[in-house]
Amino acid sequence: MDIEFIVQGTYLVASALFILALLWMSSPKTSRRGVRAGEIGMLLAVAGTLLRHDVVSYDLILIAMLLGSAVGVPMAYLMPMTAIPQRTAISHAFGALAVGLIGAAEYYKLAPILAPGSFVLWALMFEMLLGFLTCTASVIAFAKLQEIMPTRPIMFTGQRAVNVLIFAAALVSAGMLIFVPASSQLFPVFIGLSLLFGVLLVIPIGGADMPTVIALLNSYAGLAASAMGFALDNKLLIIVGALDGTSGFILAMIMCKAMNRSFSNVLFGGFGQLATGPAGQAEERPVHSMTAEEAAPILELAGSVVIIPGYGMAVAQAQHRVAELYEHLEEKGVDVKFAIHPVAGRMPWHMNVLLAEADVPYDKLVELEDINPEMPQTDVALVIGANDTVNPAARDDPTSAIAGMPIIEADRARTVMVVKRSMSAGFAGIDNPIYFNENTQMLFGDAKKMAEQLVKDLQEL
Repeated sequence: MDIEFIVQGTYLVASALFILALLWMSSPKTSRRGVRAGEIGMLLAVAGTLLRHDVVSYDLILIAMLLGSAVGVPMAYLMPMTAIPQRTAISHAFGALAVGLIGAAEYYKLAPILAPGSFVLWALMFEMLLGFLTCTASVIAFAKLQEIMPTRPIMFTGQRAVNVLIFAAALVSAGMLIFVPASSQLFPVFIGLSLLFGVLLVIPIGGADMPTVIALLNSYAGLAASAMGFALDNKLLIIVGALDGTSGFILAMIMCKAMNRSFSNVLFGGFGQLATGPAGQAEERPVHSMTAEEAAPILELAGSVVIIPGYGMAVAQAQHRVAELYEHLEEKGVDVKFAIHPVAGRMPWHMNVLLAEADVPYDKLVELEDINPEMPQTDVALVIGANDTVNPAARDDPTSAIAGMPIIEADRARTVMVVKRSMSAGFAGIDNPIYFNENTQMLFGDAKKMAEQLVKDLQEL
């Protein structure tokens, strides 16, 4: 049987599995099946590629796979759940760099023999531009999420104009390389401008907006891979890249809506500049606090409790203890729900992933637009490590740095309990008025230890 027929057949099956993976992962009930389908699809894609007649050296491929595994396996097993956003960002960087380097190799191989202005050259320039800028943009996103560099927006005078000029220069260089192949000396300039633009695209974005950035970079990486498929005449890459690019694009738009951000600002960078504000006044204002021993009876007597998790829960790795708290309250006849803000944490639906890991029933997770109408009738809103996503300033103060951002309206519950280490500001760098309300009680401490103590005190009641 012809090897090319086998390769294309393998690619077709892999493409179908990738499409089914996206379909099945859209529902919690079938998400595991979706993950398995994606894994099998990737295995078939790699196997089919290794059968291609244009493979030059299996030895080099084996070495590359071993080196990649040496990096990837420890990342998968050793990186905590709280660092999944960082891992996602750096994975985008690796993938985008691979796309860019392959494009560079193909350009030097094909430019001397292709006609000026050919479609393949257009595809190569497009995928390299997206690949290299996505690489450096993802590295900056990783550095901000890991707090290796400041999470605040980094701004300078004329930044927008500089960004436009650099992007325009990159496009002009690409045009020269497409229509005047003899101008190959511009190739390193084009790569350098693409890499620089990726840096400038993300540095003016505040850390609180990183979930949207990650979604958009995922889209860029997918579109770059699809363009590479056109350049290499690889139908699998075209399909998979298009799936990745469009799904990332749709997710970015959903995230923009959740953050009340303009998609045009996200697309061209420079949003989130206002994600900083005055802080440090919190300690001077009076707050009400209580211990876990005092809070437990209130939770037990409540008819309804809404748990609102945030990044503080992720940092403390408290999801399993919070799940135990939920189970004990349910056993005592309390109606418990989890209010989920789509940008709580540092990646899209971070809290869903953590709570699923702790086996919290998915039907107990309620989106903010569905839970907000119930908040005035809720006996207790238990905020665990959330901050900006429950900040009423976004709703009430048009001058706030987060004005207009949809929030979970925890302050409208009859009683609010906030589990927090200290009175420090959230990722947006501004104080939260909810901490000072008459119906708010602060439970100071580590989220995991506080949840454990609440469970212990509930058992003793």
